[in-house]
Amino acid sequence: MSSTLNADLHCHSTISDGTLTPEALAERAKANGVALWALTDHDEIGGQQRAAAAAAALNLPYLTGVEISVTFIHQTVHIVGLGFDPDNEALQRGLLQTRGGRGQRAMEMAESLAKVGIHGAYEGALKYAGNHALISRTHFARFMVETGVCRETNEVFRKYLTEGKPGYVEHRWASLKDAVGWITAAGGVAVIAHPARYKFSANEEYALFSEFKAHGGQGVEVVTGSHTAAEYLSYADTAREFGLAASRGSDFHSPQESHTELGTLPPLPAKLTPVWDLLTDRIQNPAHQTPAASAATGR
Repeated sequence: MSSTLNADLHCHSTISDGTLTPEALAERAKANGVALWALTDHDEIGGQQRAAAAAAALNLPYLTGVEISVTFIHQTVHIVGLGFDPDNEALQRGLLQTRGGRGQRAMEMAESLAKVGIHGAYEGALKYAGNHALISRTHFARFMVETGVCRETNEVFRKYLTEGKPGYVEHRWASLKDAVGWITAAGGVAVIAHPARYKFSANEEYALFSEFKAHGGQGVEVVTGSHTAAEYLSYADTAREFGLAASRGSDFHSPQESHTELGTLPPLPAKLTPVWDLLTDRIQNPAHQTPAASAATGR
């Protein structure tokens, strides 16, 4: 398959912290010309069956997906898994364990916010969480926009929900080794999500990529909604340096909040191995033929 394929392999539904259902996301992806799609909810694969069925009804090739929260050098890092078996028991157990601490963390966040005069944040955030087990900072941010504390969710994060601010509570997520292991054991490919977002030093970032590769990680998001054009090129170089495949995804959450729409990113830079080249046998294609095979036969 071509590196110019309009693949969008990172987005979120109401199953985690998106505002659209898996079915609505499938329709939006198809309408925007996406040729290969994956739903990657946070630490949850409960929407996979719905997403795959919706994609099949639209004749949209689909890959299973998830975004796993990892703690690495005291920071939260996200690892996307693609093309795995969603019925794999080890993956399911690992994700359940990772989700387990979100409720306590959310209550501690609400207590912290109450100390600066923002009351009722836990109950308010729950209203936005379609899955209460996956309550997150994004749900708190939506409540705080609704109540007029801030104008937009990005402002909430800047002022309240990042390290050193009143509503931030650190949580110990999965280890990098475990997250990559769960994905690969389930037959999938592990991908470092939006690496430019992390506040690592050069040495710490090198350690992240080195350990990720050593544990069996195979890809990195090069073109993603939170990267600049310069960062596309920088992480293309990183992908080549570490021998990683390149992924592409908008990280779309909501029509009102996301700055990058599904399917609107530029193509991957040249001379990279697209991650979908590693996954051709795991693409769920409604025509029962992979895009690569279709291209080979001219159909």
